[in-house]
Amino acid sequence: MQHVESLHILPIWGIFPFVLLLVLLSIEGGFRLADSRQKRAGQEKEAPVGAMVGALLGLLAFLLVFSFGIAADGFHARRQAVVDEANAIGAAYLRADLIPEPHRTDVRKILREYVEERLHWAGVKNTQGHRSAKELHRQLWARTRTAIVGEKSNEVTPLFIISVNEVIDLWAERALLHNHNRIPAAFQVILIVLAILTHAAMGYHSKVAGTARSPVMLAVATAFSLVIMLNADLDRPGEGFIYVSQQAMIDLRDSMVESKS
Repeated sequence: MQHVESLHILPIWGIFPFVLLLVLLSIEGGFRLADSRQKRAGQEKEAPVGAMVGALLGLLAFLLVFSFGIAADGFHARRQAVVDEANAIGAAYLRADLIPEPHRTDVRKILREYVEERLHWAGVKNTQGHRSAKELHRQLWARTRTAIVGEKSNEVTPLFIISVNEVIDLWAERALLHNHNRIPAAFQVILIVLAILTHAAMGYHSKVAGTARSPVMLAVATAFSLVIMLNADLDRPGEGFIYVSQQAMIDLRDSMVESKS
């Protein structure tokens, strides 16, 4: 089944006011529904309504914790993938010593350009990624194949080949984590629907309890909206205010420049 977007159609900065407005309308709707029912059927008992609101709040809290766990796990996986890819590229750069010249110099030049491309892909400023990763993969593998064809088989050459394969494999893993490792859209829809029902029930209970529209409701709505925005920010790399650090790749680029000079 093709992936379906839900809150992804909204920018990160737009999620907070959207959810806040939705929650406040839900609270107001519940409050007015209780007011209408009281006028028709009389006062409703507070205790049963309070128990049901508590159950809804528990379910909402459970889903929030679960969704935050998915988003946080994805964030940590993307951060670890940066370190793993930098280590793989660094290993391939060092193991280029195992192949003869001029292939060694060509491979290292490609790898230096590849690091620039990865930083450019990740949104780091002042980078020079002119060619795509796939094009650089093709060139890297072509140089590797040329370097090993005709060479006598030895026990160290496969180490370099393994490093090149790992560089390509980790590119695919990072792309998968970046583009597809998200909170399922159906889960997000259920979370929003449950949030509407829960906050409507809170407004309903507020009226049944005989209280006015408390400003505490605004604080609850604001806190919930902030958590939803935080979840979305963690879940959507490169779009919001929380970024995966590229320091491992930057350090690798600096070390490559130093080794070249």
